[in-house]
Amino acid sequence: MQTIKHTGGLPMDKWDGRFMQMAYTIAEWSSCFRAGRSIGCVIVKDKRIMTTGYNGAPAGIKTCREKGECMRDKLGIPSGTRMETCYAVHAEQNAIVQAAKLGVSIEGATLYCTHQPCSMCCKMIINSGIRRVIYKEGYPDEFTLELFAEAGVKLERFEDEIPH
Repeated sequence: MQTIKHTGGLPMDKWDGRFMQMAYTIAEWSSCFRAGRSIGCVIVKDKRIMTTGYNGAPAGIKTCREKGECMRDKLGIPSGTRMETCYAVHAEQNAIVQAAKLGVSIEGATLYCTHQPCSMCCKMIINSGIRRVIYKEGYPDEFTLELFAEAGVKLERFEDEIPH
């Protein structure tokens, strides 16, 4: 895993900073009830935004915010476990599904996400042909790191401050 840091006051690639900032903006649309669990994702190819995603309930399903509770909290399910027991679709999954729904190729793209993808999202990222993933916040999932490494997907942690 590589780390992207400031050099001379500017990000190594100004576009990485711009797209990470956009991922945080998209995260504000999240309908997750849990504090600190607003996740945003932007899939980019040739400096063009292909799709975006945030964590939230599938279309036509009431969100946790609308329900006024988190099912995972109610059932005492710790973060990083039993991911299928949640109303929300992950930000990365939503962005990949949007690309499929709209017929947009994301082969060879870069995925920018506020948080390190989980192993479920990692598998979708690998199979969709995304070649580079940049994230800011860590996630306790070592299996994801192994899968990305074996598949040759470049995983980079963005260490700069996100401008607001």
